[in-house]
Amino acid sequence: MNLLEISAATDDFFWSQIMIYGCLLAGVYFSILMKFPQLRLIKDMVGQLFSGKSSKSGLSSFQGFAMALGGRVGTGNITGVASAIFFGGPGAVFWMWAIAFLGAGSAYIESALSQVWKEEVHGEYRGGPAYYIEKGLKSRALGIAFAILTIFGCGIALPGIQTNAFAQAGSLSLGMSTWISGLCFTTLTAYVVFGGGRRIAKAAEMIVPFMAVAYILVAIVILFTHMDKIVEVFQLIFGCAFNMNAAYGAVFGLAIQWGVKRGIFSNEAGQGTGAQASGAAEVSHPAKQGLVQAFSVYVDTLFVCTATAIMILATNAFNVADPANKGGFLTHFLPGVEKSNFTQLAVDSVLPGFGGPFVAIALFFFTFSTVLAYAFYTDSSVAYLFKKDSSGPGYKYGIMLSRLAIVTMTFIGAVGHVDVVWNFGSAAVGAMAWFNIIVIILLTKPGLATLRDYEAQKKMGLDPVFIPSRCGIKGAEIWEGIAEKNYPEQLAALKAKTNDSKATLKN
Repeated sequence: MNLLEISAATDDFFWSQIMIYGCLLAGVYFSILMKFPQLRLIKDMVGQLFSGKSSKSGLSSFQGFAMALGGRVGTGNITGVASAIFFGGPGAVFWMWAIAFLGAGSAYIESALSQVWKEEVHGEYRGGPAYYIEKGLKSRALGIAFAILTIFGCGIALPGIQTNAFAQAGSLSLGMSTWISGLCFTTLTAYVVFGGGRRIAKAAEMIVPFMAVAYILVAIVILFTHMDKIVEVFQLIFGCAFNMNAAYGAVFGLAIQWGVKRGIFSNEAGQGTGAQASGAAEVSHPAKQGLVQAFSVYVDTLFVCTATAIMILATNAFNVADPANKGGFLTHFLPGVEKSNFTQLAVDSVLPGFGGPFVAIALFFFTFSTVLAYAFYTDSSVAYLFKKDSSGPGYKYGIMLSRLAIVTMTFIGAVGHVDVVWNFGSAAVGAMAWFNIIVIILLTKPGLATLRDYEAQKKMGLDPVFIPSRCGIKGAEIWEGIAEKNYPEQLAALKAKTNDSKATLKN
């Protein structure tokens, strides 16, 4: 068994049918219990995005959003969408939408829990699955297990996917050899990563909005030049998603599998990584960051991934593999073209000479911000392992070694075999999602309590502030200091309203 076969078997193991449908059902479960906040509270999602300010210990709401979105918006939005269409047909796009809509519920829960049980380590807020596993499930051992899994996934397995995608695009469109593009990418990564969490957050804050808006604008240009095909594209997507298109009947099951698989790879809902950016934010209530992160899932999949899908399908710049005939195709519009190049050819068909370089540059920004997010997530996990001695040599050398590993893997990934790099990275995502989804289901009660408390305070006309005892949550003592020090006005207003209510009841 060679390395390619081992990587494929590992990926298949973590992305079994149980995992695929488990992710969908978890999204349904949380969405129903919370009465679909992804629809009811869209105004709050956007409003909370710009409400918080950074502090000495924490990032602003927008920085937390930008960092998590930077982790979400990466090669999955370009190469990932193309591979979903290649293996699952146009119907896979619908299932990417479905997991984004439902996954917003999972994203809320994990991000709110990350805020509830965040801690201050080395002068900075840190949070994420490892932290809420220890505090919520009372298991330091399981917390350590997830932290180690995150260090392996985000520090070793995943960075290579991002740099590999950029290196391949740079080779095709810019004539750069993979080792040169890998070296340039690695040098910039090292500069930002070794600057620490705040430099990573600042870089994400500047890069993410620019790259997402520019990419969507190009998609809109292509959309307007193919207006006559838009209805046809959506009919194709929905028809294939529900097995109503005979031409793609052979990939109906694969449409669900690849749509969910690549959807979660792209938007990270339930994976536990975005929750680590959430835990670093400075907000007055966990629900605020939960809503912000739910919105980031929308931006990633419903906006950026949809932009890619429309460009590819409207211009017929795709192939669909025949699962019953190895090496065969159900649709073969681009003979001899690799799936990773679908988007470049789609843009180039409308803007000749522009498509290749534009997508290569977009991929650089997308993948660079994602690797920076991986570095932050790895830092958070190392901080968790050594939080009891955050000034000791373990923390210092752990952080240094993890950052060195990320920088090394960015270069190795650039020159590695495409499918091997993708398979191991995808398997790492599956492993983290397996672990985290089970955990957040077990912690449903405190997760729901944060949303109920937030909505109750909003009904009182208050700017919500978190008092753990109001939600029946223990182990979140850090919030007593946060509320008193950073949000005295909100705290005073809540106490006044609460006292008024008690007085009314007595009378």
